[in-house]
Amino acid sequence: MKFTVLTLFPEFMEVFFANGIMARALNRKVISADSINIRDFASDRHNSVDDRPYGGGSGMVMMPGPLEKAIDSARQTSPSPWVVYLSPQGRPFTQARACELAANRQDLILICGRYEGIDERVYVRQVDEEICVGDFVMTGGEIAAMAVIDAVARMIPGVLGNNESSQCESFMDNRLEYAQYTRPEIYEEMGVPGVLLSGNHEKIRQWRRRSALERTFIKRPDLFKTRVLDNEEKEILRQWCRELEALIDK
Repeated sequence: MKFTVLTLFPEFMEVFFANGIMARALNRKVISADSINIRDFASDRHNSVDDRPYGGGSGMVMMPGPLEKAIDSARQTSPSPWVVYLSPQGRPFTQARACELAANRQDLILICGRYEGIDERVYVRQVDEEICVGDFVMTGGEIAAMAVIDAVARMIPGVLGNNESSQCESFMDNRLEYAQYTRPEIYEEMGVPGVLLSGNHEKIRQWRRRSALERTFIKRPDLFKTRVLDNEEKEILRQWCRELEALIDK
């Protein structure tokens, strides 16, 4: 799968691709990536890529010509890509959507907007999907592009050192991830739950299931609305309720 980012600041993306999991995945050729400077396709001596909006108003708008030429250039190395525009007006990005994009394995071309956005004619002619990473506004789409690439790439087999890691994380089953512990066993007089030291894999699984439910209930109760509880989850929550009642009745 190839990720191509169209941006006015390709150096941002170069640093992103040169470090951590992305760098290792690129070196192993599990994924490929490129960044294209939209300004390289400007047609005047000032390398202009933006202009004042028709109808007046504040700010500037990215011109259609340079941006569309940049998209066409990206398409030459990805014949059937999915073109994504990072925008606060887009569809909210979720773990489920990251999994869908990864499973599709279609090359992604990501457009990083700047200023007041892009000319609507490019959006109509070229964009397949508009994605928003949160209900807030940033100065450009580069950080949003990094977030999308990171979330999608880690779902591709071979990107993570342990493929099981991506299946046990928050939101994968509309639940938050269970609490995690590592060495030392005692830290600032706080110990690790004994069950995690027991070596009993079934009891550890049950503890983690309960931990995930408790954390979801406390931090993100809205996630319970997205999926029906299974029988084991219901019994875990009933047991939790009995323990809470016992504390209250003391």
